[in-house]
Amino acid sequence: MKSTEDGIIPIHKQAGMTSHDCVVKLRKMLRTKRVGHTGTLDPAVSGVLPICINRATKVAEYMSAYDKTYEATVSLGTATTTEDQTGDIIESADVGLISTEQVRSVLESFEGVIEQVPPMYSAVKIKGKRLYEYAREGIEVERPSRKVRIIVLELLDGPQRNHNDGNTEFKIRVTCSKGTYIRTLAVDIGKALGYPAHMASLIRTQSGPFTLTEAVTLEHLEQMIMADKLSDALMPIEKALKIFPSVTVSDEIEKKILNGTLLEETKELSNPRTAVYNGQGECLAIYTPHPERPGWVKPEKVLKIQNRT
Repeated sequence: MKSTEDGIIPIHKQAGMTSHDCVVKLRKMLRTKRVGHTGTLDPAVSGVLPICINRATKVAEYMSAYDKTYEATVSLGTATTTEDQTGDIIESADVGLISTEQVRSVLESFEGVIEQVPPMYSAVKIKGKRLYEYAREGIEVERPSRKVRIIVLELLDGPQRNHNDGNTEFKIRVTCSKGTYIRTLAVDIGKALGYPAHMASLIRTQSGPFTLTEAVTLEHLEQMIMADKLSDALMPIEKALKIFPSVTVSDEIEKKILNGTLLEETKELSNPRTAVYNGQGECLAIYTPHPERPGWVKPEKVLKIQNRT
């Protein structure tokens, strides 16, 4: 029997798994094909991965745009082909004495809107081909820079010497916009300090409103399913939409919305996207200004299913 429950499960993805691996496992566990993740985590990275189940897949596209928070270890002294700990060393240097004040000063310079060049080992497409495909063939291509936003960048620990490899390491917490490469940020921080660098570890602690503290591992989730407690892990679709301004409508307007009706634009409905709720706190639809009829808004996506008698 297929799962008919809707919602979002924040999975604690373990290192060594791809994001798609998590989706495949959940499809089997829940016996439904309507499962989708909301932002890829590299196999070597662990952390929170919100996964949409059944009707919640309708909001997955909005969730991929979330700001995200990570905790990373920056390793000064060696640069790698992949910009992280999984690559081959391509440059090394002895690291001199670096103070906490030096590191904090450099971190402050990266806050705000910055430009990044995507790493060669990434899924960015150039001329119809992903960069990692070029990299595996030994071909380096020109990559256009992109603007990303570093909202918070703070030092958590260090700098201190790693006795295993002799590098100098420090831990940082980063809250950033969609599309930010933390390993590239680590490399650029190293350059600003005057040394080759790479990202030695990474964990995602938050994706939009979903945090690592509320995430469950696949193993724990399987136990919950066997105990018929899946509902304890499911979070409502409404939680995923807190990023949008909201408005609550009457029962009469709710009926119109469920039929996909256009609404007259008001101050509350003039945003690029507005989440429209009923009196019971259920999100009915996402409305956006009509492109051809000024003064009106149209449903970009209707989320609640109309009960038919």
